[in-house]
Amino acid sequence: MTALHQETPVSSPARKARGPVRADRAGRGPATRGRGRGGARAFLYLAPALLFYGAFVIVPWLHTVELSFYHWDGITPGVWAGLENYRTVLTDPQLLGSIRNAFGFVGFYTVLPIAAGLVLAAVIGRAKGSHAISRTVLFLPQIIPLVAVGVVWRGMYGTDGTVNQVLDAVGLGSWSRAWLGDFDWAYVAVGLVGSWVMLGLCLVLFQSGIQKIDPSLYEAARLDGAGAVREFFAVTLPGLRSEISVAVTVTVIAALASFDVVFVTTGGGPGETTTVPGVLIYRLAFTSGQVGTACALAVVLSTLISLVVLAVNRLTRERA
Repeated sequence: MTALHQETPVSSPARKARGPVRADRAGRGPATRGRGRGGARAFLYLAPALLFYGAFVIVPWLHTVELSFYHWDGITPGVWAGLENYRTVLTDPQLLGSIRNAFGFVGFYTVLPIAAGLVLAAVIGRAKGSHAISRTVLFLPQIIPLVAVGVVWRGMYGTDGTVNQVLDAVGLGSWSRAWLGDFDWAYVAVGLVGSWVMLGLCLVLFQSGIQKIDPSLYEAARLDGAGAVREFFAVTLPGLRSEISVAVTVTVIAALASFDVVFVTTGGGPGETTTVPGVLIYRLAFTSGQVGTACALAVVLSTLISLVVLAVNRLTRERA
């Protein structure tokens, strides 16, 4: 009897109630410990990528920030400049003009490709048959090096290039000109190259998104008497909201960070009509010996790109 009375409290409600109290005092229960182990395991999987990203992106960017506070020609010891390089970037007309040109390219790199990509994706989606050939042909600019793209289009825009030959063939020879050397048309000519490059990416994104839209939505729209245009705005466009967000983010970054096509086709000319920050950073650092100013411009450009991308993501997330 005595032994029985001594064992009874072990399974009593009071003893059971103390179990969770000890777990709370420990600060975590079994589920929390499981989440902790899962987070540590996920971090281990991400560690190699994070190490590479830190070594080749974060560390060089921090070094660029450091150099932006110095007057340095790349050879002799640098001299502390404080915020003078940033003051130059924010007040010099040439540097500000390059930033304006980069934002102007957003119309060519973002607005035109997304608009054309949406229309083409909707048209191809309504057509019957395989779309592999159309996707392959239009996506080719994405896999061709941009330097090669610039070389090809520089030849096409030449005085005896394909563009002028086509204009002559259709009776518009009076429009022929040296497109990349024309102060009025060089910017547009280079911008259209960016539109051509980005179109394939936008088209593939939108076609993939259309395949995920429930076909019953299209059937319901047709039963309601919707035509192709109404079907596009009522079903296709809302269903591609996330793909449009990705396309805007990628193309805006490409527009603001443009360098290859501009450098190969015009080098920033004629005059400063097509000069963008990427080209100007190259000139300042490797031609003029103004490494500090070039680094300050690079920091300002990267900050602007980050702010624009954050704004785009915020707007698309709120509307989702």
